[in-house]
Amino acid sequence: MSDQHPDLPPPVAYDAHGAFRERPLAPHELRAKITPTDKLFMLAHLGLLRLTPADWRLDVTGLVERPLGLRLPDLARFAPARVEAVHQCAGNPLTPTVATRRVACVEWEGVWLRDVLAEGGIRPEATYVWSDGADAGRFQGEAVPFFRKDLPLARLNDEVLLATRVNGDALPDRHGGPVRLVVPGFYGTNSVKWLWRLTLADRRADGLFTTKYYNDDLPEGSRRPVWALAPEAVFVSPAPGEIVFGTVELRGWAWGDAPIEHVAVSDDTGMSWQPAQVAPRRGRAWQAWSADWSPAHPGAHQLLCKATDATGTVQPMCDARNAVHSVEVTVADVGFAAAPCAHPA
Repeated sequence: MSDQHPDLPPPVAYDAHGAFRERPLAPHELRAKITPTDKLFMLAHLGLLRLTPADWRLDVTGLVERPLGLRLPDLARFAPARVEAVHQCAGNPLTPTVATRRVACVEWEGVWLRDVLAEGGIRPEATYVWSDGADAGRFQGEAVPFFRKDLPLARLNDEVLLATRVNGDALPDRHGGPVRLVVPGFYGTNSVKWLWRLTLADRRADGLFTTKYYNDDLPEGSRRPVWALAPEAVFVSPAPGEIVFGTVELRGWAWGDAPIEHVAVSDDTGMSWQPAQVAPRRGRAWQAWSADWSPAHPGAHQLLCKATDATGTVQPMCDARNAVHSVEVTVADVGFAAAPCAHPA
């Protein structure tokens, strides 16, 4: 057991301090149903670190009947969990209305969070779970003792897990290993990396990334936490700038917290829309969609796609992290008949 104070995270080593970014795949590169781990985007506000598995622990505290202190071998006594899920960055919290398209679909394995919390005994007044990561530093000039997020306790009815593996392999350091929280259907900022503490509480958490950042302003003046994935669709094919011929098969992925029921495409800046075929959702994975498009003329075209989820929420055209995706393509003039010649009477 560690001799550290229980209010302090376990010891870590930093490979990089401050904001860290790895380039994600662009939408047209997301051809695989499961995104390879070495192609999985990685973003961290406070740094890139390593936490030795032998030093890892998980403290479960707050509104529980029996506080827990778990080590990595202790997780083996819980039932195994596995879920295939979309993993998406919510974008830069300083520019929340800019769509970044940092997204992937991966397979997580570990144990169910609900089982771990049940062992501690959830007190009836608890309504939220706070989750703390071991990364610390400064963000926008403000000191952050550790990265903290929260989620409603009601979310435990879904497939929230403590992940120890991704795509069949041990969870790498750079993706939050040895254990990270994974909240399928929520933006990736809520899936806390390098997890070391869970706190049951009767209110939202007080961290910088739950109060000042990652809350969207609503028209009526209230604020909404950046939790659930908003409906979104992207083109995988054709790629931006591609030259296409004849009737073109448009293909892509669509996802959201709620299943996607409709995807539509447009080639006239959204004045009219053509429905696409959408595959049913399996688990929390993204859904494939496709549509055959017959361009009316050769030359440049801008194609748009938008998703509608099972609640009726429609992907917005602009000014949102899930704004409608577009690609510009060029239709070759091969196969288009020349205009008939005019002959004098």
